[in-house]
Amino acid sequence: MTNQSALILKVALLLLVLLQGTDAKMEIMTSKQDFLVGEEILLVCKILTGEGEMTWFKDGTEIDDSDMVTHVDETVSKLVIKTATMKDAGRYTCMCELNSGATDEALTQIYVYEALSFGSSPSYHEFLEGTNGLVPCMVTGKPVVDVHWLRNKEEISTNAGKRVRQLPDNTLLIENVKREDAGTYFCQAQIRGRPINEQLPISVVINVLPSVHLREEVKRVMAGPEANVSLLCLVDGVPKPNITWTLPVAYDPSHHHFNSDRSQLTIRSVARVDYGEYICTATNKIAESSATILLHVFEAPEVFVSAEQQSVSMGERVSVSCNVSGHPQPELHWLNKNNGRTLDSTTGRVRVVDGVLVIDEVVPSDGGLYSCMAVSISGNASRDIAIHTQPGPPHYLSVSPGPTSVIFSLKTEPIDGGTPITSFVLQWRQSAAEQWKEIAVPTSGPLTLTNLKPYTLYTVRLAALNAMGVGQFSETNTVRTQGIREPDSPVLSSSEMKVEGNSVFIPLKQLDDGGTPLLRFEMRYRQDKEGIEWKNEELPSEADSVSLQDLSYGSDYYLELKAINANGSSIPARFNFTIAAQPVSNRMTKGSVICIVMVIFLVVFLVVDVTCCYRNRCGLLMSIVKLFGQKVPGLKMFEDGEVATNGEVKLKGITTPRASVHDAGVQTLTRDGQIVEVTYDKAPLTKHEKKLSGRDLHFDDA
Repeated sequence: MTNQSALILKVALLLLVLLQGTDAKMEIMTSKQDFLVGEEILLVCKILTGEGEMTWFKDGTEIDDSDMVTHVDETVSKLVIKTATMKDAGRYTCMCELNSGATDEALTQIYVYEALSFGSSPSYHEFLEGTNGLVPCMVTGKPVVDVHWLRNKEEISTNAGKRVRQLPDNTLLIENVKREDAGTYFCQAQIRGRPINEQLPISVVINVLPSVHLREEVKRVMAGPEANVSLLCLVDGVPKPNITWTLPVAYDPSHHHFNSDRSQLTIRSVARVDYGEYICTATNKIAESSATILLHVFEAPEVFVSAEQQSVSMGERVSVSCNVSGHPQPELHWLNKNNGRTLDSTTGRVRVVDGVLVIDEVVPSDGGLYSCMAVSISGNASRDIAIHTQPGPPHYLSVSPGPTSVIFSLKTEPIDGGTPITSFVLQWRQSAAEQWKEIAVPTSGPLTLTNLKPYTLYTVRLAALNAMGVGQFSETNTVRTQGIREPDSPVLSSSEMKVEGNSVFIPLKQLDDGGTPLLRFEMRYRQDKEGIEWKNEELPSEADSVSLQDLSYGSDYYLELKAINANGSSIPARFNFTIAAQPVSNRMTKGSVICIVMVIFLVVFLVVDVTCCYRNRCGLLMSIVKLFGQKVPGLKMFEDGEVATNGEVKLKGITTPRASVHDAGVQTLTRDGQIVEVTYDKAPLTKHEKKLSGRDLHFDDA
């Protein structure tokens, strides 16, 4: 206690030193004005000017307790209250009678308070959304305590019209609690009029009943190994609800998959058994909520037939069964794809009985494709069945004689019996006592009997042939053949003629060979100019076109073509055509480009070679000079000096300086009074140069 008093005294003296130089004569010093009940109060009174006797007063009443008052000397006096109580609060005065006879006093106000306490006020509250919440704040302290509520550093109003407000008893009221009301609130208590305050943080949690939201209450999916479906269950609530599912089938982890919070159920490879109600339940500590999703699983229709192809002979019976499946159960229909008619009759030669197609006494028109169809709201499906039988008889058949031949003509194709006709069977005989003779002709070939006797009566008939065999024959026809004759003139098609540049292509067709196979075609053609002779060519009998190349541009041509058989030649077929003038091309040919490049290269080479010759005495030109011993006019054959002239110097003829070219030196020449010095290097003479040495060097005027 002594040490503490000494410390307080030192502080007081320090403050006194700092206050020296003021007008005050005395002062009461203390560390603070607010003291907690039970604390020690120390007041130091100091005479700043002079000395004297000091007396302490509280609220005007002298304090004469020696245990409380200590006079250090005639300038310092201490008042010590070891244990402060609420009664010790008040105004303290230090009065001094100075030795000079004057009096002075100093005073201070001391406050004593009991500590603020929130007692048993709870710091955590939970409220259900939509209810009213009350948050009490019980505070004790003296002398008087003021209470304020804060949130987000803002004071909460006490206005009665506010949804969130402070009640007169310091309780916080939250009407119709909302989610955004959750958070931390502060109850702040303060000693009235004094800077003594405390805060109690209180957490408010808002609970929300769980709820379930479905995007689709009814879900439809088509079953299949590649079909997947996801059921989504969106839940809400505070605390966050847990999600559980109730399934109409046993849970299979390989078939049913949940996401991390189980809000989505995915069913893979959906099957018909997955149909039913799926219940999603959200649960938290407040309550639980559920919703139901109805899953409809449809199965695509399927069609099963007993056979996809039935081959049956005419007059026999055929039946094909058909079954359909799917969900919902599809309807079964038979369709004749040949005529587009639905077969719905249960009686007659062609009927449908319990999904079975029955055809009695099959005829050629029964051949073709039939379709068994499954129709439902989940889709359609079908399977085709092919019924094959022999072709029908040819109708609207006409027969005409040819030279040793008979020609058949069909206006309409026979009924094919459900499978394509591959050929025709042509039969003939001279009398009823004879056996029928026959040949098979492809559908693409001419329906013609050849190599018959001329001027002979024949009975003929025709039947179609398909994969099932020969069909019914046509009615018989009697026809007399004609005599032998030459072939008809060939036909050249001008509408299909093609001219490309100076070439021409003309399709060729031979209508009648005259009853005897063709041997060849004879062709000749020429330009439409006087003095131009015909060019002759032969074409094989199987030729189907005339092709001519390398014709003259801008010319008209004549063409004649004859067909030849063993009986002679046909009348010539005549044809005229024109070859247009040759177009002018703006594009250079490859040869032109090469020539231009070569010319450019030659010019560049000559420029480089001349430059090399004049400057460095090298290159092809210099080699030629050395070979023939001649100097090129204007050739610069010096390296160390320059020719200085006022006029232009020309070398006349082929000359050499009088001086020997074996010795390097300077030649001085006089021209119109001008001195020209030519410096040259020593260089060996060629054989030709030696012969020319000694000749004069002549200059001509420019």
